[in-house]
Amino acid sequence: MGDEIQRVIIPYEPRDEFLPFHNRKQRWAIGVCHRRAGKTVSCINDLIKGALTCPLPDPRFAYLAPYYAQAKDVVWTYLKHYAGAVPGVQFNESELRADFPNGGRVRLYGADNYDRMRGIYLDGVVPDEYADMDPRVWPEVIRPALSDRKGWAAFIGTPKGRNDFCRMYENALNDPDWFVLTLKASQTKLVDPDELADARKSMSEDQYEQEYECSFDAAVVGAYYAKQIKRAEESKRIVNVPWEPSVEVHTAWDLGIGDSTAIWFAQAIGREVRIIDYYEASGVGLDHYAKMLREKPYTYGEHILPHDVAVKELGTGKSRLEVLDGLGVRRIRIAPNLRVEDGINAARLFLEKCWFDKDKTAHAIEALRQYRAEYDEKLKTLKLRPLHDWTSHPADAFRYLALGLKDVTARGWDSPIVPKFGTIA
Repeated sequence: MGDEIQRVIIPYEPRDEFLPFHNRKQRWAIGVCHRRAGKTVSCINDLIKGALTCPLPDPRFAYLAPYYAQAKDVVWTYLKHYAGAVPGVQFNESELRADFPNGGRVRLYGADNYDRMRGIYLDGVVPDEYADMDPRVWPEVIRPALSDRKGWAAFIGTPKGRNDFCRMYENALNDPDWFVLTLKASQTKLVDPDELADARKSMSEDQYEQEYECSFDAAVVGAYYAKQIKRAEESKRIVNVPWEPSVEVHTAWDLGIGDSTAIWFAQAIGREVRIIDYYEASGVGLDHYAKMLREKPYTYGEHILPHDVAVKELGTGKSRLEVLDGLGVRRIRIAPNLRVEDGINAARLFLEKCWFDKDKTAHAIEALRQYRAEYDEKLKTLKLRPLHDWTSHPADAFRYLALGLKDVTARGWDSPIVPKFGTIA
């Protein structure tokens, strides 16, 4: 079996730019590469090589895309093409998996459901376009999966602002335990000069610098709150924000159905809004969040929830508002049912008076920074709706906070003025 596998020729000829990547000795790697450099193809072949040569029994390797559909539509074709040259390989279409005769396996996953990877072990993994992923994917799921067998990880992608991918890249530059690959279009010459010139015509300067010149400083295209978050950082409003026990804590929720629920915790003190805490979880019932609220030391004011919380579910005949009330979550205020773009404008203004606890809200701040409009690749323009990804729930909950807390502080709890608001006393 071993001799047979050694004679296999994979129909892959590495580009010179990726030879150092394939020959690396470090356990950890990060590649910041321009569009059409060939990073995904190189990494799929690196995973195939790992599955065929790993000396441990039943090797397990994984490719992780931002979305499962993306892995299925694009990368699955690559995996079948290159792995198909291995005699005896079997493909599992339903699980996007290639099983090799030596017991090795390469499987594709999507970071939009990264909890699916909890509990598995891995000998190697490639998170592709890591800048588009929830930053909790690495420390909470991928890193633990590599521990038992001391597996490796190779992060690849193009920049999307100064986010977790950027911080990982900058730290890796000064760490000998990391292999670093940087490929800019102006240096590699992998893309035809005429094509690059045409791309410049149809893209903004920030778009071009981000996609082809690997700039982390280019503004994220379509980002709604990036400027406001940057101003908050420059004006030192993202610091250690103390909880004031004598002041009520208001919360704002985005209730996910089958995915994450996000909750912000805020105190209104004078003309300031102090964002002191943030909580997010998925796959649990409303009783989990009621218990979490009780376990925190805060005295609560209003709990601001989206308008659909009052809709009765067919199965139970109760609304989530009624369920929360039964769990002891009282003084619920329903946020106005405004257009998303109106809520985003309100949130932009609201951000200018917010102070954020830098530790407790770090994940949510990153979500606000990256929350952006969906981009139409075909028409080369931004769509009117936000992109739905890991940033959506924190951003939606913050929008409800901006709308709801403005009303609470301006008119007080008992005001009957705003008919779009409902309360449970």
